[in-house]
Amino acid sequence: MRVAFVGKGGSGKTTLSALFARQLAQSGAPVLAVDGDINQHLSEALDPTAGTDPTAGTPAFTAPPLAGHLGEIKDLLRGTNPRIASREAMVKTTPPGRGSRLLRLLGDDELHTRHVQPIGGVPLMVTGAFDESDLGVACYHSKLGAVELYLNHLVDGPGEYLVMDMTAGADAFASGLFTRFDMTFLVAEPTRRGVSVYRQYRDHAREFDIPLAVVGNKVTGEDDLLFLKEQVGDDLLTHLALSPWVRSAERGSPQGELEDTNRHALNILRKTVDARPKDWPTLHHHAVHFHLRNAESWANEATGRDLAAQVDPEFVAGPGSLA
Repeated sequence: MRVAFVGKGGSGKTTLSALFARQLAQSGAPVLAVDGDINQHLSEALDPTAGTDPTAGTPAFTAPPLAGHLGEIKDLLRGTNPRIASREAMVKTTPPGRGSRLLRLLGDDELHTRHVQPIGGVPLMVTGAFDESDLGVACYHSKLGAVELYLNHLVDGPGEYLVMDMTAGADAFASGLFTRFDMTFLVAEPTRRGVSVYRQYRDHAREFDIPLAVVGNKVTGEDDLLFLKEQVGDDLLTHLALSPWVRSAERGSPQGELEDTNRHALNILRKTVDARPKDWPTLHHHAVHFHLRNAESWANEATGRDLAAQVDPEFVAGPGSLA
């Protein structure tokens, strides 16, 4: 299952992404964490001590970001698909077809071998941060194109999990990436600003039938919980209390263990994800839908091609396509 964590900046979505991914990994489940936030802090959240002492703990994350190797990723994924003539003809929304290179989660292919590195016991892949050459001339969604292509070509199996820390706020809707997940958790603090992103996300999620649940965070008492229930209603799945353990971890020196009540909330998240059926037809339908929209809006002109021709009407997404 593919799980996205979204929310307002500062809501704690990166922290919850890390906590959830770590809990999955500690249970023995195959899991891949993906940092898709412009701030690129997921590695620190997965292991607050990473890179602080080269003689102990986990080394700093050094695997190359996806965005820096977009051309090679396109060459790998287009495979022998006759509908995609070159890497230049492949855009971030290009869906797979017969002949495309499809990937298994954490497979031994070039992409996973090059770009994945364990941090805090969790395999991690990052999109890449903004650098000086991007300032004033590019948006962060140009970085996320590699992740969108990766998810379009990923065939994840039963009992496997991909956990992605998404961009903050409504920026998550600037591409079709938000439709690439089986479950989306919106992290909300018990404040008016904390729930403001929820209303935007709820409306877009309903339009595309995206499963969405709200996770309250930094809750300090009944008043906070009552406020969240009043604001988001039945979409409130569970909540995490304000955590002394998280605060100590964010300072780089975690003390003790995560509180039992917060572990229980993470268990609820996993049960919710595990209860979702995998809907390959809908995932592929959304991929094709946004590809056609992007083709008409900008990609046909940018590439000088009719990119609607890249859609393979006989391709059937899912495990059967691996054959």
